[in-house]
Amino acid sequence: MSGPRRWLMAVLLGEAAIAAMLLGGDLARALPRLAWPSPAPQLTEPVRPGDQTRRFRPDQLPARPRRDGTPLPDTDEMPDRLRIGLRDGVVTLMGRIAPGDAARVSSELERAEPAPTTAHLDSPGGSVADALTIGRLLRDLGIETRIGAGAVCLSACPYILAGGATRRVAEGAWVGVHQHYFDQNAALPAIFAIEDIQRGQGEVMGYLIEMGIDPALMRHALVTPPNEIYLLLPEELERYRLATPRPDPAG
Repeated sequence: MSGPRRWLMAVLLGEAAIAAMLLGGDLARALPRLAWPSPAPQLTEPVRPGDQTRRFRPDQLPARPRRDGTPLPDTDEMPDRLRIGLRDGVVTLMGRIAPGDAARVSSELERAEPAPTTAHLDSPGGSVADALTIGRLLRDLGIETRIGAGAVCLSACPYILAGGATRRVAEGAWVGVHQHYFDQNAALPAIFAIEDIQRGQGEVMGYLIEMGIDPALMRHALVTPPNEIYLLLPEELERYRLATPRPDPAG
């Protein structure tokens, strides 16, 4: 075998070995979750202080009947792409947050008449980067965010909630956090993947501080794996300022 062909073969074999190692690493991370499902209770099980972690798959959310007073459509299916609705000064954001959805939301809000003052959310999460951008957009426009009874705001969705000029969460709504993948590139060596995760976590922390949210909220997210969700209690929502405290009528 000639010299150039020998070098080409060596390069190809090296690339194949790297691909095998990356695939093996991905399988090693994925197989435990496939073979041993989360031991946490089902998402529908009631939560109480100290028992708030539940199994989570964004594509397998239980049907939750809505209550009167929400502008969100009554459907048992969560859209796999963010569905944007505009009517009478209200914007509704329903479904999974996909890359590029922030640009779609911005475009819709720019041409909305009248300008929305309230955003109703119902989402199992998705793209963290887009959620942060949408949250900043809502804050810049002074829009209030709301999670109605029967609606969910999980994974990356609470970062949109955090962007509201004021933030309202109804009794019976689900708001939850967990670890994120931060759009990791599977072709990167592990050390760079770790750097991406750390950078993503830093961006989220900075965003929460910018929005006036207590970054201690991230403590629950960082210890909850992606196949589980930590559901926040009403008192935690107010403690972390993810929900704006209502004035005390006695005060």
